[in-house]
Amino acid sequence: MRLIVPLQGVVQGRGGLILGSFIPCTLFYLLQLYLKRNRRPPTHLDPTPSTTDLTRTSSRSSLGPVQVSLRAESIANPNPSAYYVGWSKYLEDPYDRLANPDGIIQLGLSENRLSFDLIEKWMVDNLESVMVGGVGGISRIDEMLLYQPSDGMLEMKKAMANFMSLVMRTTTPFNPSHLVLTSGATAAIEMLSFCLADQGNGLLVPTPYYPGFDRDVIWRAGVELIHVHCCSSDNFSPSIDAFEQAYRNARRHGIKVRGVLISNPSNPVGNILSKEFLYSLLDFAKNKNIHIISDEIYAGSVYGDEEFVSMAEIVGSTDTDKQRVHIVYGISKDLSLPGFRIGVVHSFNETVLTATKRLARFTTVSSPTQRIMISMLSDSSFIEEYMMTNKDRLKKMHQLLVSSLRLSGIKCNESTAGFYCWVDIRHLLGSSSEKGELELWHNLLNVAKINTTPGTSCHCVEPGWFRCCFANLDEGDIPVILDRILRVVNL
Repeated sequence: MRLIVPLQGVVQGRGGLILGSFIPCTLFYLLQLYLKRNRRPPTHLDPTPSTTDLTRTSSRSSLGPVQVSLRAESIANPNPSAYYVGWSKYLEDPYDRLANPDGIIQLGLSENRLSFDLIEKWMVDNLESVMVGGVGGISRIDEMLLYQPSDGMLEMKKAMANFMSLVMRTTTPFNPSHLVLTSGATAAIEMLSFCLADQGNGLLVPTPYYPGFDRDVIWRAGVELIHVHCCSSDNFSPSIDAFEQAYRNARRHGIKVRGVLISNPSNPVGNILSKEFLYSLLDFAKNKNIHIISDEIYAGSVYGDEEFVSMAEIVGSTDTDKQRVHIVYGISKDLSLPGFRIGVVHSFNETVLTATKRLARFTTVSSPTQRIMISMLSDSSFIEEYMMTNKDRLKKMHQLLVSSLRLSGIKCNESTAGFYCWVDIRHLLGSSSEKGELELWHNLLNVAKINTTPGTSCHCVEPGWFRCCFANLDEGDIPVILDRILRVVNL
């Protein structure tokens, strides 16, 4: 056997070293020359697609746009509610006394700006030390940069429990182990709706109610809101008879009622549910074997003489079943910090607590935010001064707006808490109907350039009632508001 290795020029055989070197090198050279002369020119890709490619592309494009879930489509559809339309309109043209005096005045958004100066001063005085150094100058940077429990840091839960006990004046303090922190009360409402009811089940809710409940309860949890209608003749306070009627109507329509949702103090009316009614409501829930969700986010914003009583106090003073009572709270209203997005679920139900702690993974409060709030809530002298001053300012601004409207022939419902005047302008309606109310709302928004929330957005059964937030006004804004209302009256 002869083995040719051209590069080494060695052939094993008779030809010897010279012949063995010459022959394979010559053959290798001739092979390279042949390949060079017979090499095909390189082919270039034609940018024009073939007929087959065009057919394939055409068949694919005929399928239409890529699909999303029906859930996403329903949420993405334009929201016709005047509550959201007015808000969007305001953002396009916000009023400013100096920079934009002809802009839209915001009376539809629940923000308290009356005590911003107190919050700002505390932040200026304390924020650097809170964020950088702890007790004895020990750094908190690691604590804020690393993962913390999704349902809230223990120190934050303790601070929040103490603050809630102070605000709600409960004889039995709130237990930190029964708290789950969420990114705002909105998330807390949605989370409880998800945990207490299945899709298609219902919650009883007195009307008029906060327009955001339609979003918080329905959008993702898929739970129905069953209206319990209240009337102006009763100061829009619910009755157990109304709850019984709504419950029976829901059952007749095949809806399984799983609970009651109340806001106390009320948004938008501003009244407070009495202790006697709360006891009766608890008996109603026990008889029907359903839950109670009590949204108490305005508990610390009571400026009237009525006494606020938390559902925690009701169940704490009896031997009743505590497993059915769940409380929602947050700092966006009572501490004027909506941008911090801190809400709370309080429950005695271990299954609900376990589920909400796991769901809190999707709605965690950031560690830096918690660290700031731990320090603020632990500053007892600041909290005491703030709560007292804020209540005085709320009362003063409420009285100023109510009295000014009264001089213009406009009455307000009696209220004692919250940020709203529940304004009665039925006499300005072109027709006593939902259409007439929305026409008036449209004129207030586009002619008077005042954004209010019409009663239809709150599912009020009586046309002509409007929710107006006074806590984001300056005293100098009120004459401007009255002057602009005259534009509509004189149409």
